[in-house]
Amino acid sequence: MNDSISLLGLSTTPLELLSFLLSVATVLLNIRQNHWAWLFAIVSSATYGIVFAGAKLYGDMALQLVFISVSFWGWYQWLYGSVSHDKLTVTELDRRGIAWSAAGWLAGFAILAWFLKRYTDTDVPNMDGFLTAGSLVGQVLLSRKKVENWHVWIIVDIIYVALYVHKHLILTAVLYGLFVLMAVAGLAAWKRAAEGAGDAEDAVVLK
Repeated sequence: MNDSISLLGLSTTPLELLSFLLSVATVLLNIRQNHWAWLFAIVSSATYGIVFAGAKLYGDMALQLVFISVSFWGWYQWLYGSVSHDKLTVTELDRRGIAWSAAGWLAGFAILAWFLKRYTDTDVPNMDGFLTAGSLVGQVLLSRKKVENWHVWIIVDIIYVALYVHKHLILTAVLYGLFVLMAVAGLAAWKRAAEGAGDAEDAVVLK
C-alpha cells in the first residue's frame, strides 16, 4: 500500500489515494450536513495517520488519532448538541470565545513544537506543531458549528499545501488546495446561516 504509483502525472501511493478518496467522500457528505460524514472522517483519519507516519509528520499522525476521538464527539454534537438536545445550528463565537481559541492555539503550538523537537526526528517541528495545534482548534469549533472554524481552516490548509509539497505528498497537497477553496465557500455560507439569511443545511463543511 506504500509503493509509489503515478496518477495523472502525480506521484502517490495506494494508501494516500485511498485516504484522498475517503476525505473527498467526507466533504461531499458534509456539504449536505449528513451526520454519516463523521464515520468517513474517522476512517480517513485512520488511513492518513499511517500515511503521515511514513512521511515522519508525527504531529499530523498524532492529530489523526485525536481527530478520531473528536469525530465521535462531533458526531454526537451535530445530532444532540443543542440546549434542547436537538441538532446544532450555526453560531458565532463571542470575543471571549475568540480569545480562548487563539490562546489554545498558541499554547498548543508551544507545547507540540517543543515535544517534536525533543522527542522526534521530524525536520519541520515548528510548522508541524503550529498546524497540529490549529487543526485541533478548528476541529473543536467545527464540532460545535462555530463560523470561526473556517478562519482557522483557511489559514491551516494554505500552510498545509506547502508542507505536503515539501514532503512530496502531492496528492494530499492537491486535496488541501481544494479544502482552501471550499473553506472560503463554507465561511460565506455559514455566515449567512448564522445571520439567519440562509439555511444552515446550505453550509459547506470540511473535516
